[in-house]
Amino acid sequence: MSIYVAWTLVCAALVILMTPGLAFFYGGLVKSKSVVSMMMLSFGSIVVVAILYVLYGASQIGSEGGGYFGNPLDDFGLSGVAESANGAAFEATEVAQLFEGGSFADHAFLVAFCIITVALVSGAVADRARFWPWMLFAALFATLVVFPTFRWLWGGSGWLAEDVFGLGGAYDWAGGTIIHQSAGAAALALALVLGRRKAGFSKEEAAPHNVPLVLIGAAILWFGWFGFNTGVYGSNLDQTGLIFLNTLITPAAAALGYIAVETFKDGKATAVGAASGIVAGLVAITPACAFVTPVWAIVLGIVAGSICAFAIDLKYKLGYDDSLDVVGLHLVAGFIGCLYVGLFASVEVEGLFMGGGATLFGAQLVSSLFVIAFSFIVTYVIGTAIEKTIGFRATEEDEIAGIDIVLHGEGYALD
Repeated sequence: MSIYVAWTLVCAALVILMTPGLAFFYGGLVKSKSVVSMMMLSFGSIVVVAILYVLYGASQIGSEGGGYFGNPLDDFGLSGVAESANGAAFEATEVAQLFEGGSFADHAFLVAFCIITVALVSGAVADRARFWPWMLFAALFATLVVFPTFRWLWGGSGWLAEDVFGLGGAYDWAGGTIIHQSAGAAALALALVLGRRKAGFSKEEAAPHNVPLVLIGAAILWFGWFGFNTGVYGSNLDQTGLIFLNTLITPAAAALGYIAVETFKDGKATAVGAASGIVAGLVAITPACAFVTPVWAIVLGIVAGSICAFAIDLKYKLGYDDSLDVVGLHLVAGFIGCLYVGLFASVEVEGLFMGGGATLFGAQLVSSLFVIAFSFIVTYVIGTAIEKTIGFRATEEDEIAGIDIVLHGEGYALD
């Protein structure tokens, strides 16, 4: 029992570390005059979501009543957990029961997932989002999108894991749908609401200001992802080891696939490309890590990295300014990973090409599309409401001057 608690808390700390790692990753990619603002959006997500999760998010996710959105007052402030934990014997909790009377350790682990889901979206509004409107957005997005969708997969309703519109349950080990596809869809919505940057939309103008910072962020994300995927252990020791191994080899293969495509397209393999490939592989393996063998995990990495290397260019062709490629990496790779389970899973469940039927693939596809549509629509409404009322986007003058100094009064000292 003590080992379970210790491992859960270690993994919780690793996942929490991922959000500062994301801040480094995003911070290195933006202009030098907006790096502080960019990193503050990630840290602001920690501040807002951690508090809201304890107050009503966990209750909203785990309550038995309240349908799709849950009852935020059912266990306000985790008072029920505190009462049941007082003198009670500890019992390890399965992944599907984390919000049904789970321990404080379980909640410490799951709140970290909620935090990074919100923080991921910030990459789409780099160089132009105001801080306090972002904090309001973070609160509303967590309340109306993150907590409900977590409920659908891991919480009180759990309908995504049990039965997706008559197709049976979808398999998503660590949140490829409700975290990465949801964040990617939200990023697209916010990019459309805020519009293009006044300068910096082309590849040349949007060049990263600090490549080493990007690599540091990618390294922290990769390190934290071992906690992300193995925080809930598999059905046996072999499956748990498989999860850990797949979390290593898939992003390695994805980085290889990404820089190979990059070399083919542009003649050079870049460090930012390798880091982007690593992230694409981590996202892709998130839903599939417990269900595919290592060889198929390598194939998944190559496929995801290669496709994402092309997908990030969609914003230039379609005209939406997803500043840091949240759509091209998280939505696309998350979608690939979830569908991959329906095709090539062979551990615990069989995909279409591994002897199973088509219903699993159908459940993977429909659940992904449903969450994408839901997150996009709700985020578009939230973002539009904030922009039309208090203003979400910085002024053109502030954007050109540099929002670090204008919004936060600090930035790089270049002299």
